[in-house]
Amino acid sequence: MSEKKNWFQRLTGKKSEPEAQTEDKEAPAAAPKTAEAPNAPNAPFDTPKAPGAPAQPVPSDSPAALADQPTETEPAPAPTGAPITATEMAPAPEANGGSASAPQPTPEPKAEPTPSPEPVAEPAPEAAPEPVPEPAPEPTAEGEKKSWFQRLKDGLKKSTSAISGGITDIFTKAKLDDDTLEDLEDLLITSDLGVAVASKLTEALAQGRYDKEISGEEVKRVLAEEVEKILAPVAKPLSPNPANKPHIILMAGVNGAGKTTTIGKLAKKFKDDGKSVMLAAGDTFRAAAVEQLQVWGDRNGVPVVTKEIGADAAALAYEAVDRATREGMNVLLIDTAGRLQNREELMAELAKVVRVIGKKTDGAPHDTVIVLDATTGQNAVHQVEVFQQLANISGIVMTKLDGSARGGVLVACAEKFGLPVHAIGVGESIEDLQPFDPREFARALVGIED
Repeated sequence: MSEKKNWFQRLTGKKSEPEAQTEDKEAPAAAPKTAEAPNAPNAPFDTPKAPGAPAQPVPSDSPAALADQPTETEPAPAPTGAPITATEMAPAPEANGGSASAPQPTPEPKAEPTPSPEPVAEPAPEAAPEPVPEPAPEPTAEGEKKSWFQRLKDGLKKSTSAISGGITDIFTKAKLDDDTLEDLEDLLITSDLGVAVASKLTEALAQGRYDKEISGEEVKRVLAEEVEKILAPVAKPLSPNPANKPHIILMAGVNGAGKTTTIGKLAKKFKDDGKSVMLAAGDTFRAAAVEQLQVWGDRNGVPVVTKEIGADAAALAYEAVDRATREGMNVLLIDTAGRLQNREELMAELAKVVRVIGKKTDGAPHDTVIVLDATTGQNAVHQVEVFQQLANISGIVMTKLDGSARGGVLVACAEKFGLPVHAIGVGESIEDLQPFDPREFARALVGIED
């Protein structure tokens, strides 16, 4: 039987203590509460409101209190002391437009990493403007002369080095005596000036200077003056006589001296002077020589007389003279086969060519020029001697001064034969064949700067 409630219990609705304990034992277990994050409020009345909300208690069963209750899907705030991520730094969403959840602690500012620079696209290169050609400098008379002298010096540098260097080595003593004169004479002989020229130059140096102090530069100056005296009388350009129609020039020389190339260069110069020119390929033994002369003819725009390989050279010369006469040419240049001066049968053939030309035209050939290769040294003196006996050599052209230390042989030839030296060549181009200038040659030979 239950105990009768007293007046106070009926008034308040509370049960007695034994009944309350019995009800607690029989009541089912409550559903587990959602785990709350650390530092979360323990009672609904402790839940903070949004900024500006009045601070007053709210009944637990009110809609506002229920809205502020955390749900299972709401992310828990980060525990104290844990690193704060960018997601946690964002403000918590508000439920149903209500107030915001518990405020998060303001994180300390962290230094943001410096972002790596993004590659910048380079602008497309603009098209470069076309270069404007520079105006060519106007040549002066001095510049043109210097240019040729420089080429001459370059061509004679081997000979110059031998002579100039030897003079510097010899003249280290204070006075000019017999020993220095003897050493100088030996130097000039070995430089292919020949015994006669070497003796003549040392005698001129000793006059008024013997047993006196002299420098190497003064020796060079004296030698250059004496060499120029020897060369000046023979310096004579090859000039066709206008009275001759045609003026016939026969080119002779040994194998490889450069006859065909010299003919082509002379033809260019005569053509530039306004003369009509014809070439004759008299070297009928070498097909290459005929072809080479035809190339020069095409390049210069002049006709070339040819025959089949192996044809008689005298017959070709006769035909060329006849044709040049009929066509009124100013100049006829006749090439011949290279031959050694010690081959009598070949030299006799050259003599035959000379006779046939003379029978066709009185006084022809008007010039018989021997082309000398400077690299042959003293052998060039012997060549002039033999060719002059059979072909009546009238002048000299010396080639290949750029490839030899034996340029002094030209002085030896001039001193011994007295034949005109028409031109010298120091290279393959047309500009490298120039009229002979004795002063320039003498100064370049001994190494004096112009």
